[in-house]
Amino acid sequence: MTRAAAVVAAAEALIGVGFRLQGRVPAHGLDCVGVAALAARAGGFDGDIPGDYALRGGDAATLIARFDASGLARVGDPAPGDIALFAAGPAQFHLAVLVAGGLIHADAVLRRVVARPGAAPWPMLGCWRVTGD
Repeated sequence: MTRAAAVVAAAEALIGVGFRLQGRVPAHGLDCVGVAALAARAGGFDGDIPGDYALRGGDAATLIARFDASGLARVGDPAPGDIALFAAGPAQFHLAVLVAGGLIHADAVLRRVVARPGAAPWPMLGCWRVTGD
């Protein structure tokens, strides 16, 4: 199984898990960072996905720089298995795992991890891929 396929499979396995702000354990609930981190780890990533964030606020350039320094590889050609950072609102950021035909993310409104078909409704700020030997 490729790294990308492992990331996608892990994200798909999380569909239906409950939402919890700053959640990192599926049994207790996940937020978008938790989903991205677990999926990336399944693909072999052992670095740190930035997760110390406020519900609102922050600076996109700083967050992007932290992702660039995380050990994930920034890519300009988003593909299934990549981790995408979106601007979900003014000074509000959101992560999702890209899959064929859409994305998987923790939806705070629906209170669970969901698969969203089609293009994301938010502007993409950056996209990173799990790489390695």
